[in-house]
Amino acid sequence: MANDKEVVVGFAVAQSGMFQPYDAEGIEMANLYLDELNKRGGVLGHRVRSVIADTRSDRVEGAKAGASVVSQGAKLVVVTCDYDFGAPAALQANRNEIIAVSLCAGDPKMGPAGLGPYVFSAGMAGQSEGVKAADWAFTQRGFKTAYMLTDTHVQYNSSVCAGFEWQWEKLGGKMAGKDTFRNGDPSVASQVTRMRNAIRDDNVDVVMLCTLLPGGATALRQIRAADIETPIISGQAMSGTFWMDSVPNLSDFYTIQQAAVNGDPRESVQKVSKLYADTLGKEITQPSVFGIYAWLDLWVKAVETAGTFDSDAVLKVMNGYTNEPTFLGPYSFTPELHIQDAPEQVIVEIQDGKQAQVILTEQGESLPTNLLYRISN
Repeated sequence: MANDKEVVVGFAVAQSGMFQPYDAEGIEMANLYLDELNKRGGVLGHRVRSVIADTRSDRVEGAKAGASVVSQGAKLVVVTCDYDFGAPAALQANRNEIIAVSLCAGDPKMGPAGLGPYVFSAGMAGQSEGVKAADWAFTQRGFKTAYMLTDTHVQYNSSVCAGFEWQWEKLGGKMAGKDTFRNGDPSVASQVTRMRNAIRDDNVDVVMLCTLLPGGATALRQIRAADIETPIISGQAMSGTFWMDSVPNLSDFYTIQQAAVNGDPRESVQKVSKLYADTLGKEITQPSVFGIYAWLDLWVKAVETAGTFDSDAVLKVMNGYTNEPTFLGPYSFTPELHIQDAPEQVIVEIQDGKQAQVILTEQGESLPTNLLYRISN
């Protein structure tokens, strides 16, 4: 248990299993922030101490991990970078009226509407990624006909494609077809055949692929192996270049990200990247890790403003944040929405298996509730 001069932050995260690669760097980034905080004297005179429990990328184990860190006196609980697999641990925190934050969940249900008033995501809504993808493809690249392929494994993928389809229709783009697959499918041959036919028959000029690793790389490899060279856009879960050896010489591939691990034009992002590299002796590979550093800084400010670690007092401060400055751009929260739905984003272009350019885009407009929660009109 915490003593009078320390405060516990609990990590109920994936140290093994499918989500370990997504959580690993996020855990490191969070602890990097907390270590820097301790060097500055901690918060409210308290040194921060971390405790951790492995969810094993399993929902049942996730609930156990959440209960474990709560029982160890956590005043803040950090959970997995996904709504489906982070929710069980976050629910344990919410039931005990303790603030919980996902490392980078992209489904807005990671918040008051899905889990309860004490739950946040440090990331951005998947819908905002899809909206940005559609807007850039239509207005900047002049693409007019799209084909959409959605991985049904987690809610995030559906959120990204929901945002794309909503904005694409709003802009007047044509949707030539939609299809689905499962992340664990060893073959997507039938989906590739239908995609190729749509590209031929309807002059499809862009494909929106809503997925995550490892299945996303498998699907992408089969698409390119079928001589489909149409530009493909994907969300942040397919960012980074560490996995691209599995898709040789990948080109005309674009990802929507909150930040770029290399080449981000913002000096503030470059500074955090350098701190990570200098401290840990390695480069960041996944841009989804940046959000937790920014979010923790906002939590600390809220604790200091409230003058207490009491969740209700801290929550009241955070729910009042409107365009609060962070190194990733302005963050806002309301009692109803605890994820960024209109953040600054970058578009990263991949050519010949390497990053070609990074395009910074402006903060977007807040998204309607029915889109954020995928509610039919």
